[in-house]
Amino acid sequence: MLSDKIPPMKILRTTILLSSFFFLLSACASAPTPLPAPPPASGTVLFQDEFEASTTGWHRFANEGGIMDYFEGGFRILVQQPGLNFWSTPEKNYGDVRIEADVLKLAGPDENRMGLMCRYQGGNYYFFIISNDGYYAIGKFINGQTTLLGQSEMQPSALIQPNMISHLRADCVGSTLTFYVNFNEVATVKDADLSSGDIGVVAGTFSRPGADVSFDNFVVMQP
Repeated sequence: MLSDKIPPMKILRTTILLSSFFFLLSACASAPTPLPAPPPASGTVLFQDEFEASTTGWHRFANEGGIMDYFEGGFRILVQQPGLNFWSTPEKNYGDVRIEADVLKLAGPDENRMGLMCRYQGGNYYFFIISNDGYYAIGKFINGQTTLLGQSEMQPSALIQPNMISHLRADCVGSTLTFYVNFNEVATVKDADLSSGDIGVVAGTFSRPGADVSFDNFVVMQP
């Protein structure tokens, strides 16, 4: 006749296994959810480029329409057609940023466009531009359409000196876009169409071709 009693050693082994199983379940259930990493401190450099090396990822090309390339310690954009913009980005992705760079007209008409971009995604972006003849604007390029923000046309500023290096700064923080020229605020606007994306530089022409500009000392910081 077979005994219906379970050997004591088997009972002990089963108890240990069950205890271990419930301990693991308890440990999994009580493990805290990790908190998101805090954003970098204000002023932290997120990206910078002196354009001394041609391997930092900016989009480059040269054809009959113009040139975008590293050139003599800067990043050059030459636009050989009227009414055209060229822009280049280093393939980054940020939300809130403070962007700064120096820009100089090398040649071509004074009626040009040269400036900074933020939140570039799928061909859409915000821009902060000046012209060599002393005008500025904030705007956006969305679905092939250019819209100035807070103004119907580019506005004059005595802060922009023709044929001189201009220091530009663009703050993209939440829905607030602020533009500084030579360390002075010239405009601030609100727009919420774009929340994140790449950063970059842009240059272009109006009715006359040949805008030729150079960017240097490009830096992106936590605002």
